[in-house]
Amino acid sequence: MSQMITPDLVVLDADLGSTPADVIRTLSGKVAALGRAEAEGLFASALAREEKTPTGIPGGIAIPHAKTDAVTEPALAMARLGNPVPFGAKDGPADLIFLIAAPAGADQEHLKLLSKLARSLIKKDFTAALRAAASPEEIVALVEGALSDAPKAAPAASTADAGAPAAAAPAAGAASAASAAPSSAPAAEGPRRIVAVTACPTGIAHTYMSADSLAAAGKEMGVDVQVETQGSAGATPLPADVIANADAVIFAVDVDVRDKDRFAGLPYIQSPVKRGIDEPKEMIEEALAAAKDPNSRRVRATGSSSSSDADTAGESVGAKLKRALLTGVSYMIPFVAGGGLLIALGFLLGGFDITKFADTIVVKNNLFSLPTEFGDHALGPLGAYLGAVLFKIGALSMSFLVPALAGYIAYALADRPGIAPGFVVGAVAGFMGAGFLGGIVGGLLAGYTASWLGQRPAPRWLRGLMPVVIIPLVASIVASGLMFVVLGGPIAWLTTALNNWLTGMSGAAAIVLGIVLGLMMCFDLGGPVNKVAYSFAAAGLSAGTADNHGPYLIMAAVMGAGMVPPLGMALATVLRPKLFTAAEHENGKAAWLLGASFISEGAIPFAAADPLRVIPASMLGGAVTGALSMAFAAGSRAPHGGVFVFFAFDNFLLWILSIAVGAVITGFAVVGLKGAAARKAEVRQAQEAVAV
Repeated sequence: MSQMITPDLVVLDADLGSTPADVIRTLSGKVAALGRAEAEGLFASALAREEKTPTGIPGGIAIPHAKTDAVTEPALAMARLGNPVPFGAKDGPADLIFLIAAPAGADQEHLKLLSKLARSLIKKDFTAALRAAASPEEIVALVEGALSDAPKAAPAASTADAGAPAAAAPAAGAASAASAAPSSAPAAEGPRRIVAVTACPTGIAHTYMSADSLAAAGKEMGVDVQVETQGSAGATPLPADVIANADAVIFAVDVDVRDKDRFAGLPYIQSPVKRGIDEPKEMIEEALAAAKDPNSRRVRATGSSSSSDADTAGESVGAKLKRALLTGVSYMIPFVAGGGLLIALGFLLGGFDITKFADTIVVKNNLFSLPTEFGDHALGPLGAYLGAVLFKIGALSMSFLVPALAGYIAYALADRPGIAPGFVVGAVAGFMGAGFLGGIVGGLLAGYTASWLGQRPAPRWLRGLMPVVIIPLVASIVASGLMFVVLGGPIAWLTTALNNWLTGMSGAAAIVLGIVLGLMMCFDLGGPVNKVAYSFAAAGLSAGTADNHGPYLIMAAVMGAGMVPPLGMALATVLRPKLFTAAEHENGKAAWLLGASFISEGAIPFAAADPLRVIPASMLGGAVTGALSMAFAAGSRAPHGGVFVFFAFDNFLLWILSIAVGAVITGFAVVGLKGAAARKAEVRQAQEAVAV
């Protein structure tokens, strides 16, 4: 295994700027100079992680980090700053900065070493030695000593009392434990056994530091705290008997908890993972208070292996709504994509008039009694019959669009008890003509009602009936009743007016709509804005007719714009190969097919590594494609499939031309932006070399 940190990766007592971005950029350049990463990609990924959750921790320390394809070999870069820089810690700016750079496919051994370093940084003697070191070589020796000599269990997790229950040894990803109070501590009354789970998106630093901080605080408070770390280096679950004997559970997480059902019935508190580092004692006190409160929130059994509780303390209302809407749309899309493609195949075999006769053909005929009245059909009676069958299956699949949307929005808010009332209110919204908007409103109503009911205390004999009978029944009555009596009519009117306005656009107005849809499709590459544009287009397909091509035009513009980012990135890797890493070249090869198939996510690896250049370039090309698609009157009767559903298009060749123009614009734009950044980096490095 190569040396993870070298003297070349250490900067001592320097002024690297006044912002985290300045420091991260310098350290990213150090890693890149050794050939271990692509500088801009590492910088962008680490900065994006920093902007999501600041990495400063108490004690004047910050640990910006990234796990990305831009890194080819694990590395640690360290700066001791002459002028400390604020990294978001409550106690002030940081002077010790460690940039952790991990490849996307880093092996377990490297991840364990990185997690050991993170755990060592909460030790005061280690950080004091780093501040006193006189040379980069001393820093390297200290860090390598921490990586090689760090104990298998964190110091805070050692057992001070032989009678205290012990979890599995952490070993960079297993459960860590704090013992019960030392014998000298006064005996405490009430609950004193806490279990915890820590997890962060990257799973390298905050996961383990939060675990050790909670364990250390528990030991100091005389509370038995045992922690399970769910990080990149793997996880060893807490023993079942430890969980069974616990009084409460702490979830210090930024991601879903794996196997959350294990903690069903326990009182809990939940906060972002960084709070476990900043305020471990406060979290333990809150967990102890929850254990004593009979009305405290308790982990609900969902029957699933992973769950994100709708009532998390650390999740804002906006984040909760965003998560619920994305969940609903993601579960809805398979119904729409599969149903839309079946409808398109029905048109291919049965002709576009099949909409008028499909029900009659399917009901009255079968393979042994084909519709003879269609003998003059291009594919004969068999083609007419099979076209009708496929069209009808697709139409029935599409009819689940609104119920599935509402059902899984409710599921995201209330877990399984929300599914039934969500589907029911979605069906009511469809019946009332409230459409896509009605499904969203109904799903939120059903989800919040079911979630509220699930938090009500119930006698022990009734608890088993709550999730399967009481909650679905009452939530269905409340949500569907409101949809029938109060909300359905106004939402149906609004939906009809909106669809008439949008689908009736022509000329310049239609081109503007195409630009807006193109920008939305390329803004976040499969994120919430992209999903809103796609869902609007897919939901409107059912309103398309031989006389109303508006929905087909919108669908074509959305699909074409969504294909531009991956195709543009693939083209860019061909135009200027030197601007991209080896991993990005491989991603570029795959992006050709992904883009042709209308899978916008094919551009995500590029956007994650360099969002400030890839996203604007993609939006520029997507806007042009959306406008051209509308101007060419290209229409799609299929909601997915890209170039492979050519048979479902009007003006297919012009539509392909609009995509090609957008992809070329995106490709050249991203090459230009990356090239300019590379030239600036070269000038800066030359200036630094002269200064040295």
